[in-house]
Amino acid sequence: MRASVLSDWLAQRLDRGNGQPIYRQLHRLLQQAILSRELPAGSKVPSSRLLAQELGIGRNTVTQVYEQLVLEGYVSSATGRGTFVADSAPDEIVGAPDADAAHAARTSKAGAAHLASPSVQPATRALSTRGARLIAGAGVSKRQWGAFMPGVPDVTRFPARVWSRLHNKYWRRLRPDLLTYAPGGGLAALRHALADYLRTSRSVRCTPEQIIVTTGIHQSVDLAVRLLSDPGDLIWTEDPCYWGVRSVLHVSGLQSRPIAVDAEGIDPSPDDLAQPPKLMLVTPSHQYPLGMVMSLARRRMLLEYARQHQCWIIEDDYDSEFRYGSRPLASLQGLDTSGQVIYVGSFGKTLFPGLRIGYLVVPEALAESFAMASAELYREGQLLQQAMLAEFIAEGHFTSHIRKMRTLYGQRRQTLLDAASQRYGDALPAVGGDAGLHLVMQLPEGSDDRRVAAAALERNIIVRPLSGYYAQPSRAPSGLLIGYACVPDEQIGPAFDTLADAIDATLPQFA
Repeated sequence: MRASVLSDWLAQRLDRGNGQPIYRQLHRLLQQAILSRELPAGSKVPSSRLLAQELGIGRNTVTQVYEQLVLEGYVSSATGRGTFVADSAPDEIVGAPDADAAHAARTSKAGAAHLASPSVQPATRALSTRGARLIAGAGVSKRQWGAFMPGVPDVTRFPARVWSRLHNKYWRRLRPDLLTYAPGGGLAALRHALADYLRTSRSVRCTPEQIIVTTGIHQSVDLAVRLLSDPGDLIWTEDPCYWGVRSVLHVSGLQSRPIAVDAEGIDPSPDDLAQPPKLMLVTPSHQYPLGMVMSLARRRMLLEYARQHQCWIIEDDYDSEFRYGSRPLASLQGLDTSGQVIYVGSFGKTLFPGLRIGYLVVPEALAESFAMASAELYREGQLLQQAMLAEFIAEGHFTSHIRKMRTLYGQRRQTLLDAASQRYGDALPAVGGDAGLHLVMQLPEGSDDRRVAAAALERNIIVRPLSGYYAQPSRAPSGLLIGYACVPDEQIGPAFDTLADAIDATLPQFA
């Protein structure tokens, strides 16, 4: 093959204005040409001096590319002979006897003035059924910070100086065992600190051995589902519910049945009760996203039903620490006398989401199995973080931080409520704001809350459409989840005005 043919082809494809280094572009193009056999095995490539002259680039650039291709096995080089394309790809594929003939026909066309495009499109592979369901129902946002992102705490108020002191302490006195894989269940010191905290603050009845440290709610639910159910088993979920947990269930192979909630929490109908599930997933202390608290009568009913039918209850204690005007409520697990409740929590809202530490509290009979399965499936680490967190809790910084943030978030909640009332009065009522880090603003019946959320995002305001949390969004009430925790006090009013402009522009009745 003549050098000018390759040079012309490369010159047409090098883009000197896209900001990508010429070295990287040249390497990619030559690599693609070899993989597509447009540069057949055994063909000689131009010398570095000649190719550099033809392309008008530095010889060192071409030399570096050739050296990299030699290291990767695409070409071979011999002093005095030149550089040749290596014979590194199979010429025949079993089941494709005409591969060589097709290649020969393609590479021997007389009068070819230039190479064909080397772009190799990968074979299109369809997602699995559960993979497609996961992607279709994905609720994750591309942005995780800003007004009014629901469920995100004010990480700027985290006591970084204390955390930095602990961080430096453990690195100065480095223990090798903190840099290896975590033991089953997590670091013993953290499990002890968590047991003490949960007993006093959440009325959770547990020993340290019953606590399994995870990377958060998603992994906790995933582990419980894997160990306590089989594909095809029935699980009850609240409707509406947190989209992240719903996604975990979509790929688990379980048969999920959404159960409507009322003012007292999850409300199974007689038809639902006639078919006991293997698992129930509930948020009794603060239903997500609507915010109601499960009544004592409903709690006792669920526990008795689970005992009679040997169901497991997964209790997601979402945002239980942040209640405004009343003390945090006792856990459902604390009422359980038959060992049917799996209690899950995390530090994503109380400290910061990037910490990625959560936990389960499992019945004593399951503790050893859960600890072993956690180590077997996930090969956990983060022991330095766990050690720091254990000391952070033991020294009282955790409870102190929660007290401060509860006061701060309560003030921000009221500021948001005042801004909404000033703009709309009672026309757009807010619900679920007595706890947690967000409230739900109800929109008029028939409103498209997804359009409103999209219009808000165009104005750099992040809210979530309530309908997206329901199993059947088309039949769901319309509303917006508005998070206030991560918005500075002085920005809440102006940010709500911007959100209101999006509402007014989308809903004719407010124009």
